[in-house]
Amino acid sequence: DVDAIVISHHHVDHIIDLIPYGFALKFAPRQQPVPVDKWPGTDDPARPMLFVPPGAIEFFDRVSDAWGTGNLFDDAFVTSEYDPDGKLEIGPFSITFTEVPHYITTYAMDVTGPSGSRITYGADCCPNPALVELAEGTDLLIAESTLPRPERTGVRGHLTPSEAGEHAKLAGARELVLTHISDELDPDWAVSEASSVYEGPVQVAREGLEIEV
Repeated sequence: DVDAIVISHHHVDHIIDLIPYGFALKFAPRQQPVPVDKWPGTDDPARPMLFVPPGAIEFFDRVSDAWGTGNLFDDAFVTSEYDPDGKLEIGPFSITFTEVPHYITTYAMDVTGPSGSRITYGADCCPNPALVELAEGTDLLIAESTLPRPERTGVRGHLTPSEAGEHAKLAGARELVLTHISDELDPDWAVSEASSVYEGPVQVAREGLEIEV
């Protein structure tokens, strides 16, 4: 039931699921041209659209070579690189991008639906005004909250829950969802930290979560 996937950057924790998913799309019995058990076979196997940042296709080719999977991404997905300076149209949705500071080139994205409702995804980033500008007035901000406290040394690349809350506050977001949180962090604590600076609804992302915007 997946029509399209959009990737913010190619750090392994954001793309590794594409490997088993790609194998399933390429080799699952229901994807094959001949009948197998209860699957009738198909001449038109599902190939979701996969939109990746500039330069990522070459990177994915190297990943496929390293895993010995040949043209896995080409066989499993309809892959193309998006223009981060343009607008990406997928069905009734339009997506705009902005680069945010991380350890590699990374793009946050703002998704607008047919009714004008918006979801802004911050990707991985440290505190930055670009995300605030992109998310201004959004209905839902999905912001990473990786760290309990800012990085001790070196270049910053992630947010704390309170920093995620600060971005939601400055952007005037209607609702905030915290994501990219370690299992070692208490989700109730993360919500409390974000709520200390942001007055809107806050919750932690979880499998199966549905939010109406």
